[in-house]
Amino acid sequence: MQGVIKAYDPTTGDGLVMCDTDLNDYELAADALQGSIFRMLRQGQRVLFVLDDAGRATQLSMGSEVDMGTPGHEPLN
Repeated sequence: MQGVIKAYDPTTGDGLVMCDTDLNDYELAADALQGSIFRMLRQGQRVLFVLDDAGRATQLSMGSEVDMGTPGHEPLN
């Protein structure tokens, strides 16, 4: 899934990501940044994520414009 960071508190690690496809807000899981290149998140930052069994956003990663499906950035063949 892909979305945008809506809120993030670096002190507590609490945050919300808004999903692009269903426009729902998902809380960040406690391990959302574990194994990620991210050490901090900023509001408006675009991310790729998966939902854990509890419906929280986890495994955050940064996608390229191609991964995000941004118009005008089609895969090179």
